[in-house]
Amino acid sequence: MSRTGHRTAWYINLYTIPIILTCIGLYFVFEGSSIRALNLYQDAFFFLKKQATWFAIALVGLFVFSRISYKRLYVLAMPLVIISVLLLVAVLIPGVGSRINGAMRWINLGPFNVQPAELAKYAVIVYLSAWFAHREKKRIAAFVLLLLIIAGLIMMQPDMGTTVVIVLIALGMYFVAGVDLKRFFLLLPALALIGIITAQSATYRLHRLMVLFDINQDPQGIGYHVRQILIALQNGGLFGLGFGGSKQKYLFLPEPHTDSIFAIIVEEVGFIGGVGVISLYALFLYYLYRVVVQMRDRFGFMLGAGILFFFGFQSFLNLAAMTRLAPLTGIPLPFISYGGTSLLISFCLVGVAINLSKQHAIAVKPHVSLKAFQTGVLPFVKKRLRMKKSMR
Repeated sequence: MSRTGHRTAWYINLYTIPIILTCIGLYFVFEGSSIRALNLYQDAFFFLKKQATWFAIALVGLFVFSRISYKRLYVLAMPLVIISVLLLVAVLIPGVGSRINGAMRWINLGPFNVQPAELAKYAVIVYLSAWFAHREKKRIAAFVLLLLIIAGLIMMQPDMGTTVVIVLIALGMYFVAGVDLKRFFLLLPALALIGIITAQSATYRLHRLMVLFDINQDPQGIGYHVRQILIALQNGGLFGLGFGGSKQKYLFLPEPHTDSIFAIIVEEVGFIGGVGVISLYALFLYYLYRVVVQMRDRFGFMLGAGILFFFGFQSFLNLAAMTRLAPLTGIPLPFISYGGTSLLISFCLVGVAINLSKQHAIAVKPHVSLKAFQTGVLPFVKKRLRMKKSMR
């Protein structure tokens, strides 16, 4: 295949995998929400129609960011952070933020609810990419302060899941930026201590951790939620109950169209279908990884790494929570879970990743070879070492 042919196949995969996952998500959003939507709004398609509308908007975002040079984001780094912080403050103001299920996470804009914390993920990736592109990376105190401000505002909503994702993205970017490992490993225990104190400061957060080790903890709360997820996975078996065959969607499983949607997927299409969905994520992450390791400038490398960490951590933590490998913290499954702001931000980041690959004319075969896996980590490590050497 020619070089041009390889690039064409590469772009097609970066475009199509998120769209395929979203189409899967649209079906299962309907499956998981139809009963609740019919009870609340007398319209079984209520949540599906809203998600489909956001999908259309997200496709526009994908197109726009895939066409605009990623280098223009450099000058927008500071404005994005300022806007994000202002929105995170605004959502806490009564009358501006909307309280849903006890949390102030959304700003009502008429037909839509916007979640500022999702925009904060995008802003953090862009800002830290600009930050680490120069010698700013040596200012660890300023890095920690910025992280604490954003994380603190999100925790006030409260939203532990988004906080964890943002902290992990920031730490991942801090690591690949080529910092002194002594500073990095000194930072980890301090953040871990803050995390433990935060988890113990609220009973419901403590219950989420306790249920991870003993499902009988909090049997009427988070324990019930986790148990219903496991029942759905068990119901699915190897091949599932068939499309439309979910039993847990009949108001047994809380929020089956949002954070727990993967449980409904496995219940209907089984272990085989679940592995298929996970394989799509793995393939998508592989393509993003290839973008990162072939970047030629520091800002582009950091931007690609942040996007890779965003999708990697968020996908892993959601799927891990479905199998009791991680606490259930309300982290959505990218492209699939119901949530308009999350879907829009995800597609905008995919657009940036596509633009990164276009700017540097990356030619990658559309299949995953054994050699790619055998040498996969080495380019990433070499890139980090080169960055560290150049910053001295």
